Amino acid sequence: MTPAAFLLRARLLLRRIDPLVTLVILLLLAGAAAQVALIPARRDLDRQFEAARSAARAPLPPRPAPRAAPPSSDQNLELFRATLGERRGTPRQLEEVFALAARHGLTLEQGEYRSAQDRNAGVVTYQVNLPVRGSYGAIWQFAMDVLRALPHASLDDVAFRRDSVNDVGVEARLRLTFYLAPGAAP
Repeated sequence: MTPAAFLLRARLLLRRIDPLVTLVILLLLAGAAAQVALIPARRDLDRQFEAARSAARAPLPPRPAPRAAPPSSDQNLELFRATLGERRGTPRQLEEVFALAARHGLTLEQGEYRSAQDRNAGVVTYQVNLPVRGSYGAIWQFAMDVLRALPHASLDDVAFRRDSVNDVGVEARLRLTFYLAPGAAP
């Protein structure tokens, strides 16, 4: 049968069939095609459902051991005192701060240093005000490295200043406080 004859027979057949019946047949074929296309998705959903059922049937993992009681105030005080720096080690600690600044390519100018004793807390504080010049990122990295290197230090204040938008570097003033155990003075 030639393609032209096949097309002619198909046209004649379609003229004999009611358009409503044709629409119903096409809808049935589309529904069957959709069902066939959804078979892989149904299999995947069945696998996931079975995995969830298996997990629900499995015994629960053992409960974690109860947490230890929070430390008492005396234990907290001991931990605090163990973290304090040594008062006689202040010059070494300042040398470490200057070495970190040099490592980050920063320029440190003359700083201000002040020591005070807090009798109620039983600590000595050593406050350091450092004017610093360098890039913004290097200054922040320097500050974070100081806090990592000296766990008894705190960064109390940072102030940035740039004279003009064209300046590559910035000026900053960092205020650090070292918390030191009372003892022999440096």
